[in-house]
Amino acid sequence: MKESVYFRKRGWRVFMELKNTILNSSRLRRRCQTDELGFCSTSADVPPLKDFIGQERAVRAMQFGLSMQAYGYNIFVAGPAGTGKTTYTQTVVHQAAIRGEIPGDYCLLYNFQNPDVPLAVILPPGRGIKFQRDMTHLTGQMKVAINRLFEGKDYIQRKNTIIQEKQQELDNDVNRLRENAASLGFVMKVNEQGIAFLPVKDGKTLSKEQYNELTSEEVFSFEERLKVLQDRTEEIAFKSKELEKEADRVVRELDQQLILETTVPLVMKLQEKYQEYTKIVCYLHDLVKHLTENIGSLANRENQEKEKVQNDLFTLYCVHLLVNHTDTTGAPVVVETNPNYYNLFGKIEYRSQMGTVNTDFTMIKPGAIHRANGGYLIVQAKDLLTDPNSWETLKKALKNRQVIIENIGEQYRSVPTISLRPEPIPLNVKVILIGSQRIYQLLQHADEDFEKLFKVMVDFEVVMPRTPDNLRNYVAFVGSVCRKEGLLHFDKSGLSEIIEYGSRLAANQNKLSTQFNEVVEIILEASAWAQTNGAPLVGAEHVRQAINEKLYRCRRVEERLQELILRDKILVDTDGAVVGQVNGLAVLDVGNYVFGKPSRITAKTYMGQEGLINIERETQMSGSIHSKGVLTLTGYLGGMFAQNKPLCLSASITFEQLYEGVEGDSASSAELYALLSSLSGIPIRQYLAVTGSVNQNGEIQPIGGVTEKIEGFFGVCQARGLTGEQGVIIPVQNIDNLMLNHEVLEAVEKGIFHIYAISQVEEGIELLTGMPAGELQADGSYPKGTIFQLVDDKLKQYAQGISEFAK
Repeated sequence: MKESVYFRKRGWRVFMELKNTILNSSRLRRRCQTDELGFCSTSADVPPLKDFIGQERAVRAMQFGLSMQAYGYNIFVAGPAGTGKTTYTQTVVHQAAIRGEIPGDYCLLYNFQNPDVPLAVILPPGRGIKFQRDMTHLTGQMKVAINRLFEGKDYIQRKNTIIQEKQQELDNDVNRLRENAASLGFVMKVNEQGIAFLPVKDGKTLSKEQYNELTSEEVFSFEERLKVLQDRTEEIAFKSKELEKEADRVVRELDQQLILETTVPLVMKLQEKYQEYTKIVCYLHDLVKHLTENIGSLANRENQEKEKVQNDLFTLYCVHLLVNHTDTTGAPVVVETNPNYYNLFGKIEYRSQMGTVNTDFTMIKPGAIHRANGGYLIVQAKDLLTDPNSWETLKKALKNRQVIIENIGEQYRSVPTISLRPEPIPLNVKVILIGSQRIYQLLQHADEDFEKLFKVMVDFEVVMPRTPDNLRNYVAFVGSVCRKEGLLHFDKSGLSEIIEYGSRLAANQNKLSTQFNEVVEIILEASAWAQTNGAPLVGAEHVRQAINEKLYRCRRVEERLQELILRDKILVDTDGAVVGQVNGLAVLDVGNYVFGKPSRITAKTYMGQEGLINIERETQMSGSIHSKGVLTLTGYLGGMFAQNKPLCLSASITFEQLYEGVEGDSASSAELYALLSSLSGIPIRQYLAVTGSVNQNGEIQPIGGVTEKIEGFFGVCQARGLTGEQGVIIPVQNIDNLMLNHEVLEAVEKGIFHIYAISQVEEGIELLTGMPAGELQADGSYPKGTIFQLVDDKLKQYAQGISEFAK
């Protein structure tokens, strides 16, 4: 009598409590009522959006990073794709750059002291191109003046006078040699082969035959006198070479003197113009010296040869304008979309001639970091890190505050080659990297220099509060997109649907998504559907059509799995009741689409002391979080049923027909229900599916993907036919995460599908079995006719059986 009274009372209480766990449709999706948009009638009524919405933390961090000029305060913008971080970064950096100072122009000059190290000169913005033009004008003037000089009659006359003087001196020596030869009995002959001496006897030149007829004493006499003449000839030959060198020296000194007289006045004018730049003044001084030492005499050169000599020389005197800021307004902003080594840091190019390669300082090309120097460099972190040389060189440049141009291949040559190495340029640039949270965390842990160089993190949120102000901003955003893309504007119903879609993306009734890329897609597609239907404005039906069509394009895998379930290839029951079997819910991500998938979870219990065996873990298909969730069940069972006896239990739990592995603990409550059903022998209703984590105290904990999980089970039930009993049990903490589609809402409103929100294991097991769970009594037992009493009895039976078996 007492048991029946208890059961009736307990049953009524269970009924009343479980009735309270059913959620009505108003709690399954937060609707945006049109009166919430009372400030507008269409998206055209709201002024365009000017500020960036939903990222107050990121905006403040960015403002701080841009204003901070100290060393190491470069910026890393972190956040998921689609939040608008790249667009925002470029916009706000350009705005800050307008107020910035224009940096100087960078020029490269030939280094007369060390030709392999071109000089780097920094000039005020706009002066670089002027200096380049001034040098071009100067070299042009020098060319004309030098050509005119060497072609002038005065120069030719002075040069001929010098040559004639030396020639006359040589002629005098030759005449004296001729006289000496005559006095010694020889006649001197001068021809192309040189000087020859012919012996003379009795006033006549001897032939070869006559010379051979001479006596030995006469021959000896001639040979002795000939040696004297030959020695004198050698002296004259040596002196002729010296005279030639002397003539060349005197002519060269004349050339240099005339060149100095011609060029120095021209150069001095330019030195006066750039007198405040010591480096340029010294460079011009060295230029004149180099010109006078290397130009040589051009008077006797052919025109072609003369032009080549001049071009080779005057190429060295040009100005290579590396970076020109003549037309720059404010600080430069460079967005490098392909940040490989050479694009970032420049390179030295080579030209191929006759099978060889050569270069000069005019073939040095700047990189993005040179163009951004004095301003901002924006780079995608993922693209930068694909080239390790780029990342390491960027760090070195930021640490040393200077940038060097060198070809990366030079570092890996076994035998160094001759190449140019320009002077380092002082670096003052703020680098802004854009990437994901994962990349930021990886750099933090893997690179000790990262936090020293990138001290400002701009963290982009994926959601923002669903407040009246943000509703207004959302509507303004929709209006801005419509104006920019020339789309149809949205009426109130369409705007409400877009706002609800934003909450669905955020997976929170009280939030709105800031992943605006996905929102923009629906805006574009809804406008297209409205135009196709000939509507003047985009309404709720067009937004729903756009969402449904987008889902349809992505649902191939989901529909294939659902088809396998309907054909009983994948076993999932949606009616009846089975002992030790429950429908769990998982979320599958196929890249561009996330959906819920019901899975059968089964548990088998038997006498033993092995505890809980997670078959997925044993087969290495279980992630660490899932394994932890299963192990937590042992703590719960011990706390509930092993206070007055040992927990003697062997049990195996598995996801049936699971082939891709499992991670997460959202199925731990379902696994516990399967265990309790197996131990108690009470069947579980298969028309209910379960999701939720559980702790050792039996409290149900929230999980992710609740909307997708419900819709996944609903899809299977709907395909088989809704019976009015089917539903899903979720944690009560996930109610505000529900943004279910309209089909589920309609089914709930009609009473043919149900959503239950629970907070304790007891509520879940009572829903699944229809029996009371049972409350622990003072004597440590559970009331008769309850699930926990049956479980407790089975565990006692196991403990006694093991004890008896041991005896």
